[in-house]
Amino acid sequence: MTTNREEDEELQMALRMSLQSSPPEAKRSKPGDFAGSASVDDESAEARNRRIQRELMAAAAEKRMRAMGKAKVGEEVERSRKGDEATKKEGGGERKAPFELGEELSLSVVEELFGIIFGEEVTKDVLAQWCNQGIRFSSYPETSMGLVQHEGGPCGVLATLQAFVLKYLLFFRDHLGNPEIKVPLFSLGMSQLSRGSDEFASISDESKARALVHAMVEILFRCGTEKQAVVVSLGGFAQDLTEGSAAEQKEKISKVLDGNLIMSASDFHKVLRVKTFTSKRVAFEHLTAIIPLFESRLGALLFLVSALLSRGLDLIQADRDDPSQPLVTAPFGHASQEIVNLLLCGEAVPNVFDGKMDLGGGMSLKGISTNVEVGFLSLLESLNLCKVGQNLKCPKWPIWVVGSESHYTVLFASDPSVQEENELEHRETQIRRAFEAQDQSGGGGFISVEGFQQVLREANVRFSDEQVENLSGTGIIVWSEFWQALLELDKNLGGMKDPTGLMGKKLFDIYHFNGIAKSVANGSEAVGPPVQRPRLCKLSVVVPPRWTPEDYLAETASCRNKDDVVIALNNLPQANQHAPLVDCIRTRWARAACNWVGDAPSIV
Repeated sequence: MTTNREEDEELQMALRMSLQSSPPEAKRSKPGDFAGSASVDDESAEARNRRIQRELMAAAAEKRMRAMGKAKVGEEVERSRKGDEATKKEGGGERKAPFELGEELSLSVVEELFGIIFGEEVTKDVLAQWCNQGIRFSSYPETSMGLVQHEGGPCGVLATLQAFVLKYLLFFRDHLGNPEIKVPLFSLGMSQLSRGSDEFASISDESKARALVHAMVEILFRCGTEKQAVVVSLGGFAQDLTEGSAAEQKEKISKVLDGNLIMSASDFHKVLRVKTFTSKRVAFEHLTAIIPLFESRLGALLFLVSALLSRGLDLIQADRDDPSQPLVTAPFGHASQEIVNLLLCGEAVPNVFDGKMDLGGGMSLKGISTNVEVGFLSLLESLNLCKVGQNLKCPKWPIWVVGSESHYTVLFASDPSVQEENELEHRETQIRRAFEAQDQSGGGGFISVEGFQQVLREANVRFSDEQVENLSGTGIIVWSEFWQALLELDKNLGGMKDPTGLMGKKLFDIYHFNGIAKSVANGSEAVGPPVQRPRLCKLSVVVPPRWTPEDYLAETASCRNKDDVVIALNNLPQANQHAPLVDCIRTRWARAACNWVGDAPSIV
């Protein structure tokens, strides 16, 4: 510090001297003239002063030149720094610095992350499933809006992401260019794709890509409690990934992946890069730039890791009932319900009922705490093996992930009105919610006598004393017996009996998408190798006005001329059809009858 100050003072003195008007230098004397001269010492002092002055002026000039050079360098550094900051600002415009994919995670964090996902005894087959599944749209026109699954295992990630993609394609298609869609568009009513499945082929690649990025941003910020999103990508690129054509970007990614097989946490640590965002707009722009990474063979795994880190590993483990088990289930590598719930609602809870279930002794089971944008239906509920709560059954948009014993698919409607309840459906929902709030049996469908009294008060059901006594005789009230009694109780008394029989009818179309690439014979002659393609199936759904299918079918014989819907149903070209998917649909619409053309929809 002292040296710098002295140099500054010296420079300032030199500058002052250089700015002064110096007298002309006297003519030099010959050496012999100095001898015996009385003014030799005076002249020598004057000459010495002039020499020092010239040296200082030269040093000052040199320092000024060096300072100007440093200033230019400093200006370049400052411009570069400001350019980096500009790229981080919302709406930063054209980037002035190389695109940054993010920072490395510590090996300890990656080891913890790897253990949470796969556990300690993961097999090579399971790793191969999860390391060879990109997030890519189908190339077939009839299923071009769908994500294709080639490997078993990651279907839980793909199906949930697919559900959110459909939300944007169906109901926000005109707003996909806006990085931040904030206003729910319920006023749209029927979506733009309401005229039939042929409309799916008309969706542009740009719209699909934007819908995918919107879906990713929404899911990740929900995992981050709407405060942050962590985007995971790959490192190791010799050149800027975002430069060049799509083919050149894919080639860069292939070069990085070809030399990196993910067989352990240390392998994952070599290539993993993370970047945190607090702005949805900036995250949208970043994901748009690196979407080829998610199309690569590690895409599904990268997105799952992004969701886990957005939530935070500590919160992930706190969400779970048994954090000692891996999220990818053995032995087949299926995505657990915790993964699906994390992507649907932002919490890695393991159950699908509403809220928490108190088991006593300070123990409880965690379910879905809030309403969701897209929902979930389960084949297991039709087998009485679980109970899906109303939060998942009645999402904001008519889109559901459908879970079977080993696979996840997507069910959706293009008309939001399929979610609207008529008078009797609203009444049923009200009573079910009240009953389930008192059900502490884990979905067993029975409550205590005290809980039953609370249900009657909340739902305003007015049974006679004799009916209450009959239902409470065993000390517990079973849902099936309670429901049967409600069917026989007039709606004026809080029951479900409708003398007109015409207040519960519904008729609508619904679509089912299975992203798993099935082997389909290539032509009628089966010449050449089979082609792999997903499947989209359109179903016509009728929910009868009676509360049992038998009652409805008996009604049609005498009332077929009284109602257009009845006539339409009786004129259907074939009888009602059945498949496991229909059982899933009936967990949402209990009396649904379904028809389709061609092969039955598959949920496996």
